Formats: sequence, structure tokens, C-alpha cells
Amino acid sequence: MIELGGNIKLIGFNELDSGSLIVVKKITGNYARKISEKINSNLDELSLELKNSDAQKGINSNLKVKDKTINAEVTDVNLFYALDKALSKLLKEV
Repeated sequence: MIELGGNIKLIGFNELDSGSLIVVKKITGNYARKISEKINSNLDELSLELKNSDAQKGINSNLKVKDKTINAEVTDVNLFYALDKALSKLLKEV
């Protein structure tokens, strides 16, 4: 597990190469900032779990904000598209 800023957890991302991990951290950080700005508060917790299958990358995301928990699950052949779709769903639900 990788922690970013204390309230963001990346689970299963340890197997990625360093270049991909940098992109994942950048995308996640940008969405975390957008969500924080939208709710005018800091996130309680954002956790992203990477699920790999033969040809698909799955992202299970869980966002805790104030008294609300929001989940989104996305699968795509491209890791970055899956990550973007999952975080975008969370942003829309906030």
C-alpha cells in the first residue's frame, strides 16, 4: 500500500513501474484537489485498489467525505482510463 498525504491510499499499485506510478499519483492528486475544492473541505479518506485480470485493469475506489461514503468501480484495458473514469465518477457523486 502507498499513502499520499495521509488520507489517500493506493492499494495494489506497488507492482507498477515508476513512470506509471508517477502518472497515477498525479491523476489521483489532481482529482483529490478538485473534490476538496468542490466540497470546501479536506477529504476524510480516498482509497483506490488496483485489480488486474488478464486483459483488464480494474479500479475499486472508495471516498469518505464528512458523513458520506461513495464507491465507484471501473474496468478498462488502459489503467489510466480506468483510474480517470473511477475518480470522475466520485467527483460527480460528491
